Amino acid sequence: MESQAMLIVHVHVHVVPDQVPAFLTATRVNATASLEEPGVLRFDVLTDLSDSTHVVLVEAVVVGNDVKAVAEEGLKYGPDHIYIVEGDVFAHYRNESYSKALVEVVQKYKPEVFFIGATTLGRDLAGAVATKLGTGLTADCTKIEMGAIKEGGPKLLLATRPAFGGNIIATIVCRTHRPQMASVRPRVFPMPEIVSEIKGDISYEEVQITEEEVGAKIIKVIRNEAESANVEYADVLVAGGRGVGGPEGFKLLKELADALGGVVAATRPCVDAGWISYDHQVGQTGKTVRPKLYIAAGISGAIQHKVGMQDSDFIVAINRDPKAPIFEVAKVGLVGDLFEIIPAMISEIKASKEAQHA
Repeated sequence: MESQAMLIVHVHVHVVPDQVPAFLTATRVNATASLEEPGVLRFDVLTDLSDSTHVVLVEAVVVGNDVKAVAEEGLKYGPDHIYIVEGDVFAHYRNESYSKALVEVVQKYKPEVFFIGATTLGRDLAGAVATKLGTGLTADCTKIEMGAIKEGGPKLLLATRPAFGGNIIATIVCRTHRPQMASVRPRVFPMPEIVSEIKGDISYEEVQITEEEVGAKIIKVIRNEAESANVEYADVLVAGGRGVGGPEGFKLLKELADALGGVVAATRPCVDAGWISYDHQVGQTGKTVRPKLYIAAGISGAIQHKVGMQDSDFIVAINRDPKAPIFEVAKVGLVGDLFEIIPAMISEIKASKEAQHA
């Protein structure tokens, strides 16, 4: 009777700091070549993030049709490699085709950690990919880091997200299944700087899938022509909570936002009450934002809202209650009536602009 055995080899490498780029290139080539050899099932590059001489390979996958320009733009932000899966069948997002593309790339290169953006389409895609890979998924994360859950233990993905209606913040780990997966909200990470020298490269992956296999067919694409608040990428946000009192209160906030060249945002209760549309909502069930200036008017500061805005560069809070939780994350706190403070702010801003043009 023929017997078989699996051999697992762990190789620990400490890289001289100035040789890290060369090591990255050589390791990527070696990993790809090794996976083509008979009997080689897996080739992982694992790193100890507490040691700067150990290396993390950061790679990305771009799926679509004629998307090389997208990948080339992505290289400007420093990934080591970008895989492209493209073809007519990927011209429009459909869950079956996109999930198959990502699953095949992940199964081939076996990353330790795999992220998908928690956009509208990303939320639909992430669950399907995780299911097909047989791994866990922490969805809609507001914080991501690597660390050990006990002293001396292995480094794991620590994925943090609001849970139980936002009443607690849970950090979730996937101990045994790989890859460790998470969908991450837009703007959770700060925008990276463009690298001075592009060192990453691009390769194409062939994924075979027919229109018949996809099942769904795009008949027509109808785009929403309505003006969107686009709060995610605004540099200045003027946000209102229950304290604004109703739709009329948001008109005052818009006047301040216009004076500052910003956009109006809101908490969930205001959206639920119909005072303002959902595309303005910031928080656990809305958008995550990182503006340069965030003015919170009449917002108490419930955790459901703070998780979506607490990483703003500069937060100004206006509230009658000096013990309101929003002051915990504010750099400037104004205790008082927003209907007195905001008109005074608008008046000062307009006077300053007039003086500059005088």
